[in-house]
Amino acid sequence: MSVSKVFVARLVGLAVLGPDGESIGRVRDVVISIRLSGLPPRVLGLAVELTTRRRIFVPILRVTAIDPHKVTLTTGTVNLRRLHLRPGEALAVGQVLDSHVRITDPDHPELHGEDVTVVDLGIERGRTRDWLVNRVAVRAGRLRLARRGEVHVVGWDNVQGLTQTALNLPGQGVAAVLLQLEGKRPADAANVLRELPTKRREEIAAALDEERLADLLQEMPIDDAQSLIAVMGPSRARNVLGAMEPDDVADLVGELTPGEAERLLSLMDPEESAPVRRLLTHSPDTAGGMMTPEPVVITAATTVSEALARARDPEITPAAASLIFVVRPPTQTPTGKYLGCVHLQVLLRHPPATLVGDLLDTNLGHLLPKDSVESVTRYFATYNLVCGPVLDEDGHLLGAVSVDDLLDELLPDDWRESEPGADETLGLTAGGGR
Repeated sequence: MSVSKVFVARLVGLAVLGPDGESIGRVRDVVISIRLSGLPPRVLGLAVELTTRRRIFVPILRVTAIDPHKVTLTTGTVNLRRLHLRPGEALAVGQVLDSHVRITDPDHPELHGEDVTVVDLGIERGRTRDWLVNRVAVRAGRLRLARRGEVHVVGWDNVQGLTQTALNLPGQGVAAVLLQLEGKRPADAANVLRELPTKRREEIAAALDEERLADLLQEMPIDDAQSLIAVMGPSRARNVLGAMEPDDVADLVGELTPGEAERLLSLMDPEESAPVRRLLTHSPDTAGGMMTPEPVVITAATTVSEALARARDPEITPAAASLIFVVRPPTQTPTGKYLGCVHLQVLLRHPPATLVGDLLDTNLGHLLPKDSVESVTRYFATYNLVCGPVLDEDGHLLGAVSVDDLLDELLPDDWRESEPGADETLGLTAGGGR
């Protein structure tokens, strides 16, 4: 049964379907227009997340029905361009919820003149098919006549503080966005972060813990990551850079001026900056520039069970875990003499107490730091690998190139700003410009 009034938080997560029931995506937010006149905000449309994780704008006039479990559109043809907010526009969940307002409602004496927190917005469709925000759900604080945490619904006209200026204040809506990011893969969470206005993006980045923020920065376009690093204090920048993979830090600082790059590197602990500095000595379009200096490295005396425990580390990508490198001490790159490698499948076929020194593949070729992107591509194709060792001329392991490193170099510079199949998502056609 279609509804004509609903709270926006109930829309988040609903399936978005075309007129024939074809799946388009899911609602992630509602775009509203905050009017300078103080009139109730107009609902402009929905922020819809496609199966490719791209977020697009769907005009509210294309919504033919809102049901308890789905939103139905008048057409399956949507504009696949990424959602961008215009001046005066706001995300209901991402920017309005969790903001602080003052209530001026004589009908609610326990709230009148009090500062409260917005927890939801009620929208309603009028006779002209326009949807407007006409109700605001707020949570009371320590009020004289209200229980702590009690939720009240008041009319839009009785709320002060939901203005364009107020919504740009630091801290507004941060908790709601952080909740959205919870459980998302770093690449998907990075996309959400990129779509926010600059000020809000910086506020969310400041609220994330350093490990999580490092994961997200590694998945963002370099210029976006650089802009967030630039507004951090020295201590936080040092910790975030230290939590990032050395090859990602090298990519980030490699496009800065020498002076700015040195400033960031000098913030890091010497042990953490040393592998980054080594990577920067290589051209980014070579094996030496693409490699990670922290592959899975063990000695020949390691048992199969110990090697598998290393490969199970959730911080290691599946590609990097597919090949275990065996060297003489030291095991930190540049290592002692490289002895060979052990494939993950081989480890799975042998008893836990077996020494990996008895399982070595000593015939697999290796890469040199100067090898080109084309050479690395041919190497992977020739040996059917997703990871390969990089050795110096003296036979020491310097690092490893994995297929994701190679793809980063092969894809266009702006590939993180688009999704696979963005032009032909589920057979949808681009159209209906905003």
